[in-house]
Amino acid sequence: MADAPVSIAVTIVTYDSAVLLARCLDAVAAQTHAPREVVVLDNRSSDASAAIARAHGAVTTLIESPGNTGFAGGQNRAIAATTADWVLALNPDVVLDPAFLAEFAARADRPAPGDRSPSEPRGLGTLCGKLLRLGPDGAPVVPPRIDSTGIVFTRSFRHLDRGSEEPDDGRYAIEEPVFGATAAAALYRRAMIDDVSVEGEFFDEAFFAYREDADVAWRAQLLGWDCLYVPTALGYHVRRVLPERRADVPAMLNRHSVKNRFLMRVKNADAAVWRRCALHGLARDAAVVGGCLVGEWSSLPAFADVVRLWPRARRQRVLIQAKRRRDGDAIARWFA
Repeated sequence: MADAPVSIAVTIVTYDSAVLLARCLDAVAAQTHAPREVVVLDNRSSDASAAIARAHGAVTTLIESPGNTGFAGGQNRAIAATTADWVLALNPDVVLDPAFLAEFAARADRPAPGDRSPSEPRGLGTLCGKLLRLGPDGAPVVPPRIDSTGIVFTRSFRHLDRGSEEPDDGRYAIEEPVFGATAAAALYRRAMIDDVSVEGEFFDEAFFAYREDADVAWRAQLLGWDCLYVPTALGYHVRRVLPERRADVPAMLNRHSVKNRFLMRVKNADAAVWRRCALHGLARDAAVVGGCLVGEWSSLPAFADVVRLWPRARRQRVLIQAKRRRDGDAIARWFA
């Protein structure tokens, strides 16, 4: 008997996303491996996002939130409304190649090559593809540039999109494990979602937006789940938030970025990671604090947020570390 097709749900959180949402949904509808469900959660947009989703034939469920719960809260609620074995968290500013889901489905239930974790790996929990850059108008950047081929961490506790801004000239052509996936287009196994969720939350809702995908990736690594980069799964992304364009980012997102830098470590970092990263990490911390004091004053409330949320993060740390299945060295090696 042939194996049952891999079931995939697509979850999209919208907030004033009308300009690009229809193209995103058209690309979902054109997938050669049709998703079982397409759930759109609208975070009380002031534009036509909800109306576009309501009218689009690809959408099986529209959830209209009474308020803006952020990316994290919106995705959690959208994921809870699905039943498929795999869930693709997808940004409305992403356009997928027609074979994107098919490429993932072909890999979803096979072992990840080159598993880097000798201690009780759970298996393949996340898949990410190659995202290429779209311009603000939704047109492909010429010549083509890479948006993301997975998440990497540095010794300064920065997480970056691997390959960001590099030319798409044949590099990153090998299928290989990576630390994690950008949630602009990340496929998560349902069993992993259930396993790594803490107090009922897959994405940490205290993060609201920004770095929540890196937090999930770190937690998944601790609990023994692998992430695989599949270069033949192609997508195209309008990247609004870049480190070098911080001044153009809304003040609210910069505030969350600062807050979440510290909360993520409270929850996930252990002695092995600190031994590897302390010097560079603390130097970066000083630069972040100095930048807020000198010029980015709108981010100063982030430090009060960290103090307020510290007990919650510490409580979640206890729960995460009690379930961890990988030793510190297996995680620390990813911080390059």
